[in-house]
Amino acid sequence: MKKTLLSAVAMTALVAFSGSAWADITVGVAGPITGPNAAFGAQLQKGAEQAAADINAAGGINGEQVKVVVGDDVSDPKQGISVANKFVADGVKFVVGHFNSGVSIPASEVYAENGILEITPAATNPVFTERGLWNVFRTCGRDDQQGVVAGKYLVDHFKDAKIAIVHDKTPYGQGLADETKKAMNAGGLQEVMYEGVNIGDKDFSALIGKMKEAGVSIIYWGGLHTEAGLIIRQAADQGLKATLVSGDGIVSNELASIAGDAVAGTLNTFGPDPTLDPANKELVEKFKAAGFNPEAYTLYSYAAMQVIAEAAKAANSTDPQEVAKAIKANTFKTVLGEMGFDEKGDPKLPGYIMYEWVKGDDGKYTYKPQK
Repeated sequence: MKKTLLSAVAMTALVAFSGSAWADITVGVAGPITGPNAAFGAQLQKGAEQAAADINAAGGINGEQVKVVVGDDVSDPKQGISVANKFVADGVKFVVGHFNSGVSIPASEVYAENGILEITPAATNPVFTERGLWNVFRTCGRDDQQGVVAGKYLVDHFKDAKIAIVHDKTPYGQGLADETKKAMNAGGLQEVMYEGVNIGDKDFSALIGKMKEAGVSIIYWGGLHTEAGLIIRQAADQGLKATLVSGDGIVSNELASIAGDAVAGTLNTFGPDPTLDPANKELVEKFKAAGFNPEAYTLYSYAAMQVIAEAAKAANSTDPQEVAKAIKANTFKTVLGEMGFDEKGDPKLPGYIMYEWVKGDDGKYTYKPQK
């Protein structure tokens, strides 16, 4: 009887050991999978899933396969906390996400307390990496970098214009608007209006009326593409001839679907487009063959998964604490180029550049780097 019991215990231990040795590495992908910002959620999800598939096809991470689980935060901080807590319960070790700064910041605290490493492809508010947390990284730039570029551009190109600064009251939108305002004011250019609107607003006629009275010809928008598209279209409909200038929050081709022909000439800052890098041609074609255009943050998400995989290999461990140390100590080859990180978790990347929305040969509008 004792011998039988011992054998059963030994067998159980062997099974448990085998399961551990060949367990999946669970990576959570979090963002607005549904709702008005679902286009960005799709970018994060598709980028991470394709990276995981490619990593698994090449042997996985230290011999283990990557399993992706998706959490929909609907761009809502409270829902982001719920997603974070579910990831904890599901045994997630690493997170690619979230999209919004206002969601990424509170969610990262849940992850930090529970030993989970987070790399956001898109949250640009400086606060995300300024709190001294061990577990936070990003593959994108920061708003205090982006705002400097935007503010200088406004000073250099629109020094005689009447500029309205409008934001959506979120950590991202208002943060970017304020950084741009700071840089613009430092260059001697003062805005004639500074206004906040609410996410989800549909009717901007009162705001546009105020801008018409003030003689506004440039609107700097701190926020995302949904409200931006409505402001552009309604301004044109109401006879306000003004160019909208914004940041990386409008880099979705859905902007043109909302704004229509009025989107022509819209300007926005963003990093150098990785889809134009010849080294990524095959990968871009793979996405398109699957029916997905890998615009904006798709390859930033892909790069986040690459960094996790390569850092785990460098650490010879999938312990998030050890992987975090390896991220800060090494440089990684990614679809965004060679990428290293500082002690805060910010990447060493090329700076932001200005894009302009133009009509392509196919008759569709999209953003192209200014020449």
